[in-house]
Amino acid sequence: MHLFDIKPNEYTLATVIHSSAALKDLRLGKQIQSYAVKAGLCSNVFPGSAILDLYVKLGSFDAILRAFEDINHPNVFSYASLIRGYTKEGRLDEAGDVFRNVVCWNTMISGCSQSGRNEEAVNLLNEMFREGVTPIQSSYHCAIIAAANIGSLGLGRSIHASAVKHLGQLGLFFANSLISLYAKCGEMEDSLLAFRKTRERNVVSWNALICGYAQNGEGKAAVDVYDRMKLMGLEPNSVTLRGLLLACNHAGLVDEGCEYFYQARRDNPRLMRAEHYACLMDLLSRGGRFEEAERFLGELPFEPGIGFWKALLGGCRVHSNWELGEVAARLEEVSEIRRRMREKGLSRIAGSSWIEVRSEVHVFVTSDKRHREKAEIYEALRLLIHHVMENQDTLVLTRF
Repeated sequence: MHLFDIKPNEYTLATVIHSSAALKDLRLGKQIQSYAVKAGLCSNVFPGSAILDLYVKLGSFDAILRAFEDINHPNVFSYASLIRGYTKEGRLDEAGDVFRNVVCWNTMISGCSQSGRNEEAVNLLNEMFREGVTPIQSSYHCAIIAAANIGSLGLGRSIHASAVKHLGQLGLFFANSLISLYAKCGEMEDSLLAFRKTRERNVVSWNALICGYAQNGEGKAAVDVYDRMKLMGLEPNSVTLRGLLLACNHAGLVDEGCEYFYQARRDNPRLMRAEHYACLMDLLSRGGRFEEAERFLGELPFEPGIGFWKALLGGCRVHSNWELGEVAARLEEVSEIRRRMREKGLSRIAGSSWIEVRSEVHVFVTSDKRHREKAEIYEALRLLIHHVMENQDTLVLTRF
């Protein structure tokens, strides 16, 4: 595969690692694990579970625990391998405790985090301690993701400190989550510090830092990190390209963004996603290069969605291109109607937002009645609507 420049995916790596275990070749298995780490696939449940199985059959108990903690969202096979590892060491009571307690708690925390119930995910971690159950690394990882999703720096720092206290050495999977947490909270110095403390960085580590700088408006810093990543010999993936294009957008590096996009499409077309095309569309529109943007729209290998027209519309507004803006606005309406037709009958997670006041996170969900101060909130909302309606004649409307 390497001779033909074909990169193995997570399923290929899992198969080869299982073969190493069948051959009882721990050294070969470790070499493949190192490749998986470098490629950012070690935390994937398929190669991760295969690595866990390898150490259960051939490695030490500490290696078994580390392998399990590095898996993102362990599945039934992962937990079954972990239980075999405990029983192999004669720790039958501990195996039973893990299955009854930690597995159940992890499932609940992970489920809350994935379904957007981030506050509940963090509360469940605290509840684990109250129930006398010690969280493992994957428990902390899910809680860190939840804190990052709501942008709660205080909660994130508390979870980080608790993980250091109870786990000691933190694995690569958790370290990458910390880089993302601090970046999403706007603390790029802490994000960079977490990155520097990560000993075995993979492409996920670099991506977290690149995207962090891009999201915080430090486009040139993101490009510098990308250049360093290339010097280290790591191959970018689709997330890298998205972060790079976003960075160029924030920094106004239109020519550089175009170069990154077309080079990736030429050299590695497997990386390309619709979101990359949308990023370039936004970059051209914000840069006022409307002829190129229109030509780019006509050359798309798929039908443009509403995001493309919004990007063009935003650029027209910035550069006062009213004529093209009116065309984009009409096409945006058509695209929105088509999107609604496709989504008709599908259930969606309700929109929500968060705000942290005096170290307490307040969650607001569409049409929600659960907040303890809901009466005051709805009264304030009623007064605001009343004020707007009374003064609507004085509102200044933009052209579109």
